Amino acid sequence: MQIPWQQIDPETLRGLIEHFVLREGTDYGEEERSLEEKVADVEAQLRRGEAVVVWSELHESVNIMAADAVGAATEEAPAASADFGDLDQRED
Repeated sequence: MQIPWQQIDPETLRGLIEHFVLREGTDYGEEERSLEEKVADVEAQLRRGEAVVVWSELHESVNIMAADAVGAATEEAPAASADFGDLDQRED
């Protein structure tokens, strides 16, 4: 289930985004970026609708996913997870 990011407390949203960008295995390309830059990128993707906040009832967890992956995951299998490795590489 998608959760509108605008309805999430700003501090909570910031913590969720930081947790997302600090996960091991997230590839940001050849150029290393600061935490602030990564957080700003994800915030911009949420504002543009390219990323969404999703609640998983099955796992009882919240995640950030590429918006187009959410529709594909729902069509294929409700509990499927999406690969969003390139989510943070998009430009504003």
